[in-house]
Amino acid sequence: MPEANTEGKKQQVQRMFNDIAARYDFLNHFLSLGIDKLWRKKVRKLLQSKQPELILDVATGTGDLAVELSKITNCNIIGVDIAEEMLEVGRIKIKKKKLTDRIDLQLGDSEQLAFDNNHFDAITVAFGVRNYEDLNKGLSDMCRVMKPKGTVAILEFSKPKTWVVKGLYNFYFNYILPGFGRLISKHDSAYTYLPESVKIFPEDKAFLLEMEKAGFKSTGQQRLSFGIATLYYGTK
Repeated sequence: MPEANTEGKKQQVQRMFNDIAARYDFLNHFLSLGIDKLWRKKVRKLLQSKQPELILDVATGTGDLAVELSKITNCNIIGVDIAEEMLEVGRIKIKKKKLTDRIDLQLGDSEQLAFDNNHFDAITVAFGVRNYEDLNKGLSDMCRVMKPKGTVAILEFSKPKTWVVKGLYNFYFNYILPGFGRLISKHDSAYTYLPESVKIFPEDKAFLLEMEKAGFKSTGQQRLSFGIATLYYGTK
């Protein structure tokens, strides 16, 4: 029974993101008021001092984080995602930005990465780990393909702690965002899934513990924008 549920989630996520791919970028920036761009810059700045030559961006979607990471000098990025339609949107974007020699988007499973051990200088995920079927399996495979002393950077939604921000956040996330998302994407459940997946996702110390179980060390976190998002990081 658990395996059937796990497979069902992966198929659901794959179908959902394929369905909303054409409107995903617009909705992402519109519903976050553009703040998501600042969050991705935080990831790039975290990695920039490490001077990585090869980065794997897992659950890359339409490649927004990969594009931001391409600003790191002498760095190439491979992005993987299970949703082919999202990747196609990303490939068009990358071609327009003349980044095809720096960024390669590939169809791939986050829990069965088709790369050798100790292959990448850094690994990133932006708003994707909560969609993993098996969180430990996904994190462990990321650790496997990252070089020793490499850096992992994981950007994910989180829940604010202060009562004022928490109240505004809950109202927006549970009522405004799903309504606008449904209206624009024409998808009944995609933007209902988002707040539901954030609610059940382990965050703060619980997620850092999951990273450590997967093999990462020197883990830490930085809460962003009053705790709406959190940047987790670690080494191998």
